[in-house]
Amino acid sequence: MSIPSEPGHVPSEPGHIPSEPGHVPSESGLSVIAGERRRLINVAYRLLGSLAEAEDAVQETYARWYALSRRQQEAIESPGAWLTTVAGRICLDVLGSARVRRERYVGEWLPEPLPDRTEWLGGRAGGDRTWSADPADQVTLDESVNMAFLVVLESMTPAERVAFILHDVFRYPFGEVAEIVGRTPAACRQLASSARRRVRAAQAPAAATAGQASLVRHFKEAWEARDIKALVGLLDPGATMIADGGGLVGAVLRPVEGSERITQYLIHIADKAPGLTLLERTVNGRPGLVAQHAGITVTVAAFSLTGGRITRIWAVRNPEKLRPWTENGQS
Repeated sequence: MSIPSEPGHVPSEPGHIPSEPGHVPSESGLSVIAGERRRLINVAYRLLGSLAEAEDAVQETYARWYALSRRQQEAIESPGAWLTTVAGRICLDVLGSARVRRERYVGEWLPEPLPDRTEWLGGRAGGDRTWSADPADQVTLDESVNMAFLVVLESMTPAERVAFILHDVFRYPFGEVAEIVGRTPAACRQLASSARRRVRAAQAPAAATAGQASLVRHFKEAWEARDIKALVGLLDPGATMIADGGGLVGAVLRPVEGSERITQYLIHIADKAPGLTLLERTVNGRPGLVAQHAGITVTVAAFSLTGGRITRIWAVRNPEKLRPWTENGQS
């Protein structure tokens, strides 16, 4: 689950040294700073569970860097570490305010799903877009971004989430995490330990990718055929389905629980939306489904399996969270 990194020394964010705005950095300096973008996007997406918010956080981080004078920049021993510190603090603030915003969110809130880069490169509709500049293109898909993992992260306090992601996933020492979180290294160690217990308690053993792909395929075929018996058999009796429409599109506002109720809901959707096309796609690094209507992605579904049956379905329908699936020509 870990992503190798070499954090090095992380100095505090510069404060009140007079700035000299408007200077032009050297080409080599620009290259070094720009080269940190992929890592920052990876950190911010895992911290926030939102690609849009991650991109905003990284943009704000760069804005603060370029607002420094040349003298301030040259005094920073490790620009990459400085950027990580600033990005981490921005994400911590965003996580704090997110709880208030999500209390006003219509229905259930789910993390933004990400496609597999190779799939949307192969399926895009052409054009000369610079793919490496797209934030979704820069997120490394591994077990630390599967939907089940991201949902568990949502149950953590902001400080727990930051300490856990930076230490357990990106391997930053607690001394450096402490500078970002604003607590002692010992306190950050306790935060990460508490977060680790949440992950262990909530996560079932991951199914093999091949096994999940096969089960998702059978689920797709049963749904297309409106085969009620097959759908019930593929779902765990205690399965839960959560849909996120954000109040922008139709979606059930509360979790649907139980295999029979989920099946009834799925058949209702199929009857209500004729012409819906289901595609097998990788969602956050695991086999999932994409539903399209008239060639437009309208739902992205992620799955969790236990004992050869589907135990969780997360269906993201909020169009604001489907940007990587619509702007990049998914088909």
